[in-house]
Amino acid sequence: MGQPTFFQQPPRLTLADIAALTKADLVDPSRATQVIQGLASLDEAGPMHLAFFDNLKYAGQLAGTHAGACLVHERFEASVPPHVAVLRVAQPFRAFVDLARHLHADVLRPQSSCGNAGISPAAIIDPSARLEDDVIIDPLAVIGPDVEIGSGTLIGASVVLGPGVKIGRDCNVGPNSSVHNTFIGNNVLIHPGCHIGQDGYGFIFGKDGHIKVPQTGRVLIQNHVEIGAGTTIDRGSLRDTVIGEGTKIDNQVQIGHNVTIGRHSLIAAQCGLAGSLTIGDNVAMGAKVGVNNHVHIGDRAQITAMSAVKDSIPAGERWGGFFAKPTKQWFREFLAVERLVREGGLQGTKQSNTKAEGQD
Repeated sequence: MGQPTFFQQPPRLTLADIAALTKADLVDPSRATQVIQGLASLDEAGPMHLAFFDNLKYAGQLAGTHAGACLVHERFEASVPPHVAVLRVAQPFRAFVDLARHLHADVLRPQSSCGNAGISPAAIIDPSARLEDDVIIDPLAVIGPDVEIGSGTLIGASVVLGPGVKIGRDCNVGPNSSVHNTFIGNNVLIHPGCHIGQDGYGFIFGKDGHIKVPQTGRVLIQNHVEIGAGTTIDRGSLRDTVIGEGTKIDNQVQIGHNVTIGRHSLIAAQCGLAGSLTIGDNVAMGAKVGVNNHVHIGDRAQITAMSAVKDSIPAGERWGGFFAKPTKQWFREFLAVERLVREGGLQGTKQSNTKAEGQD
């Protein structure tokens, strides 16, 4: 953020302005008129930048920073170099983000790829489609029959919206995405290259060939959902695939048919969710988690990155590993194996097996 190339330059603010916006205490009031021109990390900040500090892991960066000012909790205040103005606040990172959202409001939602402010003449729109006012449609988008799009929504270049798709207000559908058999709520952000509403992976397997099961369900995406680039969401076979309100999905996630995800859950990159599983509210999944079909992940459960989940997880529990189990149990077993190797237990077993094989 030290040299923003693609985004608008933020306005200059004084430390007094920043203290007011973040509800922070400026420790040295004599610096109230000092000007800040932008935001930066501790290691890249210059005298005109504001940074933040809330993790001892970066104490070395704090000691060597050239930032003009820093948001910091009172317990770390004494560690800030004397040339850096201190803005004392209970939650430095949250205050930093709040300020960033204020200064860079244009970054929170993708803009038209070509600076388009209306409906491009190069878009293909079926006459039966219904568009509210202030819809933006970029070139080469295809809007199918009976599609409905709410005001303030942006449809990116080369997007395909299949027949009957309904998209609410203030949404974004990124370039090169396709959406079929789907209803989308308000304020939904779909990043480029997503594919939503295609067939689920449903077959009856047989030695002479595999018979495709018709996928006649839909995808329902509720309000305030964000879907990362390259993610795929299959429509349901009989019941719908549902993404709950406020859920945030990272890049390259695969969501199978009939999956139900609750509200305000976090699904990190490259997770694979098999069909007909249910995920509760406020669940957090690390990157590359794989979940078997027909399991239930309870509300507020947390799953460690790169875990394989074959069993249901009760509400509020933390699981991890391959196959996933309660985290404390997983750690105990992992440490026990390490101790066994360190003490020569596995080596001794291997030697015994080798000797037995030689006797045959």
